[in-house]
Amino acid sequence: MLKSENLSFFITARRGREKPMSRKNSESLRNQIEDLIRNFESELKNHDLRKKVLALVDIFHGLRDLGKSLILVDGTNSARERILRYFQKYPQTVIKGDELLVVSGIQEWPRRLRELRVQLGWKIINGITAKQMNIEGDFSLREDDLGSMKPDDYILISTRQDRDAAHRWNTANIIRRKRLSVRDKILEFLRENVGQPISGEELRYVANQKTEWARRIRELRTEYGWPIATKNTGRPDLQVGEYVLQADRQSHEHDRIIPDSVRREVLRRDAYKCSSCGWTHQEWNPSDPRHLELHHIKPHVERGENTKENLQTLCTLCHDCIHKSSRISNH
Repeated sequence: MLKSENLSFFITARRGREKPMSRKNSESLRNQIEDLIRNFESELKNHDLRKKVLALVDIFHGLRDLGKSLILVDGTNSARERILRYFQKYPQTVIKGDELLVVSGIQEWPRRLRELRVQLGWKIINGITAKQMNIEGDFSLREDDLGSMKPDDYILISTRQDRDAAHRWNTANIIRRKRLSVRDKILEFLRENVGQPISGEELRYVANQKTEWARRIRELRTEYGWPIATKNTGRPDLQVGEYVLQADRQSHEHDRIIPDSVRREVLRRDAYKCSSCGWTHQEWNPSDPRHLELHHIKPHVERGENTKENLQTLCTLCHDCIHKSSRISNH
């Protein structure tokens, strides 16, 4: 069993929330655990099951405190703070749930993780969300990492804290309860947050965890013409795993059938700026909510093809002017 001086040490370590663990404490904890494991050898010969279990409880407490002591940064006295610091040290890296159990030192680490995502706006997605986004081409991750991801694996996709996330989650809660299709729920949520980057985890939540949510976003973009962009579909300034509805308007019907691969190629060729006025997304602001679209040089109605040679990048303002001029000249 745990000796009285060892028990006193562990109680002090667990209660000492006023100051962070030091490397000296980590080494002391390791020594204490080694002593306990050596002592446990004699407990194995004991026929009393409960004494064996109680001896292991002390070892578990020691390992928990040792895990907590590994993050030696000021301001990491709570489990939530330790989890966040661990993610910040390894952004865009697959982190296993067992790792978070170790650094948090508590069984309730999933609740603390949810607080980071919902209340504090840290964009952390799990393995299910990452795989669903990857299927639709909206998430980039090494195939080996993606294939090995499990539901309780996580990735911090952005080191920027989103302070408006709590408000959005309240909106998401209202929308997800409505008797609407998954596609309509996602569209309503995006229209409530025009111009704001939204994480895949939020959209999956709005869709009530339905696996089809990523496919519905692609449909909204390609079949229904809503200007939903990702890092891979025209907005390199976005973080991997973020979506943004760039404007509350649908594109012209003939522009909706341009394949994403061609769209990306044209945008890259034109350096992600309007070929007419030079506008880029870096100039975006709420009072000038333009975004970039593709325009057919030879009109689609005249059999203009969806090729990079027949497409050019325009901001919505210049694109509308061209179409307006075309309608006037036709009359």
